[in-house]
Formats: sequence, C-alpha cells, structure tokens
Amino acid sequence: MPAVDPVLFVGLGGTAGALARHLVGERIERGTRDTLLVNVVGSFLLGLLTALAVPEVALLALGTGFCGAFTTFSTFAFETTRLVEERDLRGAALNAGLNLGGGLAAVALGALLAGLL
Repeated sequence: MPAVDPVLFVGLGGTAGALARHLVGERIERGTRDTLLVNVVGSFLLGLLTALAVPEVALLALGTGFCGAFTTFSTFAFETTRLVEERDLRGAALNAGLNLGGGLAAVALGALLAGLL
C-alpha cells in the first residue's frame, strides 16, 4: 500500500478550517469580532493539540491544516491597519491587544487543559 502524502492531510484539514472560518463569518457580524473569535478559538485548539500526544497525521490535518486555515492573522492585521487609518487608535490598540493577548492566553489554556487530561 503506498504511503499517503502528508500534504493531503494538511489540505483536507485546511479545507475544513476555511469552511468553518467562512461559516463563523456568516453567523457573526463581519468585522473585528469574528476575527477575534476564530483567532482565540483556533489558538486554543492548537495549544490543546500540540500538548496532547496526537499522531503526526492528526497534527498535520488539525493543527497545520484546520487551525492554520481557521485562524486569520492577515485579516487581523488588515482590520487593525484600517482602524489606524480611520484614526481609531483606541480601537486599533484594543483589537491588537485582544487578538495577540487572547491568542497567547488561549494557547496556554489549551496546553494547560491538555496537561490535565
């Protein structure tokens, strides 16, 4: 039986992550809130996955693929830049702080939770 190319696992996870990201955007008003939600949830999942002893193919599909496509650093950067251009410096600082701080805290929480399992 031929080995399955790891790229396939990343692609399948990435497809699911991109679809999930789109569905979140459809359910929540587009803007900084849906971006913050997917970044924090995706960071939590990645922290959980990397701290658990999951098989490499699962880490490729769920970590690299799903979480990579679900989270969106580029949208976060675009929205923060747009807030600065609109001279909403308080909003830009809040958006940056919540995405970066929330993402870091979510990764740590996911890893902590994995350690308790």
